[in-house]
Amino acid sequence: TVVYTVFSFAFGVVLGLIAALLRLSNIRVYRWAAAVYIEVFRGLPALLTILFIGLITPIALDFRYPEILGVPTGGIAALSLVAGAYLAETIRAGIEAVPKGQVEAARSLGMTNGEAMRFVVVPQAFRIVIPPLTNELVLLIKDTSLLAILGTTDVTRELTQFGRAKAGDFNGTSLVVAGALYLVITIPLTRLVAVLERRFKAAR
Repeated sequence: TVVYTVFSFAFGVVLGLIAALLRLSNIRVYRWAAAVYIEVFRGLPALLTILFIGLITPIALDFRYPEILGVPTGGIAALSLVAGAYLAETIRAGIEAVPKGQVEAARSLGMTNGEAMRFVVVPQAFRIVIPPLTNELVLLIKDTSLLAILGTTDVTRELTQFGRAKAGDFNGTSLVVAGALYLVITIPLTRLVAVLERRFKAAR
C-alpha cells in the first residue's frame, strides 16, 4: 500500500503540474491536450482506468510493465494518471491564486516568463495547495484497494487484498484489522490537513 501510494502520488504531482502549466499556456493545442487528459481521467471511474491501463493495455500491446521494489508498475501508472488529472486542477487554482504582482516583480528583476513561473509562482502555488494535496493523498491511499482487481502475488498485495486473503470462512477479523490500519494511516493525515488549513488562513 505504501509503495503504491508513494510512487503514484509522486508521479501524479509531476503529471498534475505539467497538465496545469499546459492548461495555462498561450498555445491553444497545449490547452486542449491538457483539457482532454483532465476531463477524461476525472470523468472515468478509477476502477475502469485501472483495468484499462493495468490489464487491457499490456495484453493488447503484448508487453509487461517493469517493477519498482518488486511491485508491477501497471497499477502505479493507472493511479498516477487519475491522481494527476485531479491534482492538475488543484495546482492550476494555486497558480492562479498567486498575485500577478509577484510575476511583474520578477519580470522587473530581469526574469523571463519561464523563470518567473519556476522560481516565483510555482513554489508559492504549492504552498497554497498543500491542504488539498494532502487530501488527494488520503484519497489515493484508499484508492489503492482498487488494485486488487489486477490480481496479486504475496509481494504485491495491498492492505485490503491482504485482509481478504487472510479472512477465513465467516471470519472478518483480518478485514477489520485492515480497516483499522487504513484509519491509522488516514486519520493523522486528515488532521494534518485541518492544521494546515488553519495555518494558511492565519497566514493570510
